[in-house]
Amino acid sequence: MLAELIRTYLDENGIKYIYAAERIDMSISAFSAMLNGNRKLTAEEFLNLCDALGIAVTYFAERFNDQPATR
Repeated sequence: MLAELIRTYLDENGIKYIYAAERIDMSISAFSAMLNGNRKLTAEEFLNLCDALGIAVTYFAERFNDQPATR
């Protein structure tokens, strides 16, 4: 799940959620809801997040494809 990958990235890199939310002009409550799977991340928000974090948009796709399939 994309939200889990984003959360892991932020945690592993010591990036505070409030910092990431502010960088993409999203409220912390909306950002938290997204990380918890209670709100979808729009394509524009995703692109802005990747830009704010300085990572390629393919970064999470590559990790998503490496996850084992669940049913």
